[in-house]
Amino acid sequence: METSIIHRGGETDDVAVVPFSKAHLPGALKLSQEMSWPYRIEDWAFALKVGQGFVLERAGEVIGTAAWFPYGDTHATVGMIIVSGEAQWRGFGARLVDTLLDAAKGRTILLNATAQGRALYERRGFGSVSIIHQYQGIPKGRHETPPPDVVRAMEPSDFDAVARLDGQATGFERGPLLRRLLEVGEAQVLLRDGEPVGYAIARHFGRGYVVGPVVAEEASGARLLIEAALSRLQGCFVRIDTAAIPELSPWLEEIGLSQVSDALTMVRGTLPPTGPARVFALSNQSFN
Repeated sequence: METSIIHRGGETDDVAVVPFSKAHLPGALKLSQEMSWPYRIEDWAFALKVGQGFVLERAGEVIGTAAWFPYGDTHATVGMIIVSGEAQWRGFGARLVDTLLDAAKGRTILLNATAQGRALYERRGFGSVSIIHQYQGIPKGRHETPPPDVVRAMEPSDFDAVARLDGQATGFERGPLLRRLLEVGEAQVLLRDGEPVGYAIARHFGRGYVVGPVVAEEASGARLLIEAALSRLQGCFVRIDTAAIPELSPWLEEIGLSQVSDALTMVRGTLPPTGPARVFALSNQSFN
């Protein structure tokens, strides 16, 4: 899980916190494999393109990572926080989190935490917001693309509308992230009277593909967008991270995507108002 931390105050040995660079990617991959995360080195590299971070180094070895993803001057998300097993229980996780919070310079911070990390974040002023469920598997059956007057491939001219919908749903200015996601993924838009009222992006990630973000005003629209994505991913391993809501969860189970874990969404600061568009699936639990 993207913010799994176990820590206890104590010695710091000869460990240094340094900016996360491309040279650290192999070490970061090794850490994520230790934690049984499905990340490929390409997934780490993509995160470094859309955000920035820090690593814990000891004698040239990466023993911890953390990243943050700024959205304008007022908001950010954090995640990809790992401390190697042999270095846990020494306060290194807390050190990484404090370094991230200092770098974020007073922004409202959103994150997704495991149960183990919750106490650490609560001590730093984070409060619980919601639950995220991770679903994955190879979808059963055949999924049909909705009619083109309902869902179609996103065109370059749709970007402003998609960015506006994303801003409604998240309250964040995520234009740069959307552009990066569109460089590596395939996007569909949901139409009403010929105008975009929702969107979804599917891209390579981990063991197969992730479908997300998925943004729409209603669950019925989100489901149409997911169907459009799945119609292009027949027989592929798929991951979808969604809020714990009854509108989608039973259907995801029905089509063969099993819930394998959950995460607690937490915030420090005040989240902006959102709507009418809503986020029905995340692009990633770290940069959301």
